[in-house]
Amino acid sequence: MKEIIATEKAPAAIGPYVQASKLGNMVYTSGQIPLDPKSMEVVAGGVAEQAEMVMQNLMAVLEEAGANADTVVKTTCFLSDMNNFAAFNDVYGKYFQNVAPARSCVEVARLPKDVLVEVEAIAYIK
Repeated sequence: MKEIIATEKAPAAIGPYVQASKLGNMVYTSGQIPLDPKSMEVVAGGVAEQAEMVMQNLMAVLEEAGANADTVVKTTCFLSDMNNFAAFNDVYGKYFQNVAPARSCVEVARLPKDVLVEVEAIAYIK
């Protein structure tokens, strides 16, 4: 049976979706954007600051589900401008130092709230 994952350590859903769904030992997160979980406002700064908040939010959701960075098998990363790839990658890489997951990274025309980056993940629970 599918279990809904929710934590106050990451932004509440701003639409008809959940932070993550867990099925068996697999976790499927929704895309995380750089919203501060307390204020629900987009964090100030550029892609590095936004990527940091995105990754913190993603890790909080994974932790609530019983997963972590080492158990992520795939991420999909969305950038509003591929020219931000290097700055995004620097932040992203700090979170996957032990075992990097498979990844897709694409430029998109627009993201919710006009943010610069969004990341979703698939992970397993040990």
